Amino acid sequence: MTNSRRSFLSKTAIAAAITPFAPLSGFGQTYQQAIERTPKHSPPSDLKITDVKCGYIRGSLFVKIYTNQGIWGCGEGVDAIPGTYYLVKNFGMRLKGKSPLNVHRLFEDIRRQGFFQGAQSGMYVAVLSAIETALWDLAGKALNLPVYQLLGGKFRDKIRVYCDTALYQRNLPQPEDFAAAAKKATGMGFNAIKFDLDQANDPNKYDAYNWTASPGELQRMYDQIAAAREAVGPKNDILVDMHGRYDAVTAQAISKRLEPLNLLWLEEPIPAENSEAYKLITESTSTPIAAGENHYLAYGFRRLLEIGGVDIIMPDLQKCGGLGEGQRIANLANLYYTPFAPHMVASFLGAMASCHVCASVPNFLILEWQSYFHTDPMFKEIVTYDGEWVKDSFITISEKPGIGVEINEEGMKKYAIRDVPFFQ
Repeated sequence: MTNSRRSFLSKTAIAAAITPFAPLSGFGQTYQQAIERTPKHSPPSDLKITDVKCGYIRGSLFVKIYTNQGIWGCGEGVDAIPGTYYLVKNFGMRLKGKSPLNVHRLFEDIRRQGFFQGAQSGMYVAVLSAIETALWDLAGKALNLPVYQLLGGKFRDKIRVYCDTALYQRNLPQPEDFAAAAKKATGMGFNAIKFDLDQANDPNKYDAYNWTASPGELQRMYDQIAAAREAVGPKNDILVDMHGRYDAVTAQAISKRLEPLNLLWLEEPIPAENSEAYKLITESTSTPIAAGENHYLAYGFRRLLEIGGVDIIMPDLQKCGGLGEGQRIANLANLYYTPFAPHMVASFLGAMASCHVCASVPNFLILEWQSYFHTDPMFKEIVTYDGEWVKDSFITISEKPGIGVEINEEGMKKYAIRDVPFFQ
């Protein structure tokens, strides 16, 4: 065996010496091709941030971080982002000349520098979420790894999503509309469906400012969800959102009434601020209560989890602090055996960024998916991704370096908000 191996190596070396310019074949060719495919960036230690630019579309902020090696990272922030162009530029000035690979350190630097500038929540944190996400995307591209790998690896390859039907109550939908929307979603392959129950123009309301639902409103809510449940049967999950627009009395009443319909959760029946009120509601019903899209940073979830205020947490990773902070929130929840189900109203960039976090934690339950991804062409035009977006209620996690989804600036231009600088 040894002689044979030596003989083979000797002959290979002689052949290589005799024909140094001969075409490579077999393993040699594969190896050469691998070398050629490997990005020729300079050492990571030389990677520096050179600029930060942004663009706005509807409710989203898109950030792009540039470097001296010609690679960039993209991130997205939502909701608390109007009028934040100069905040992005301010953060960008703090990042210039620094290595994007120190994601946690850069996040902490900007957060600590803003203790007296609003760094506890709101616009400051939403913009920081976009910046932090772009840093992860950039680090993944520089190191040729998907973001989930940078977060410590993955527990799953596919991320289950529920379809938010966008059956908005302003149009006064009837129970049959709920049934039709539920059937449509299941027909598209989704096995979990969400509906909104808050209806500002319900003729049964006491008045515009009273947060207590009348008996007529409660009956309307029940009838709508009962129709959806009957339409899809017992094996599909149904979720309900109230957008924090009712009081604790109503929350207790509707959660009890909906118990026979076996919901996956009742979402934000009251505003986000009062954890103790959430605890009273959660303890009063077997319907699981979920909240978190309007909480910021891990500290914002501490009290809610400590007292058992909710059954399920649902931070929005495009505004709660970003991907690293989202993982910290999930890990904190895991100590209390609480499922993690992120809220998601961003583009497919934000959806896939969220997927990397969902893959990286053990207590992931389900991620939000928007029905308008299938109906509004804008969402296909503003990003670039050559894979399948969603199939049978699952998103397959990208294995590409970084997040795996790119923003398409040309496609974004016609949707950009007027009179706001666009990637300048």
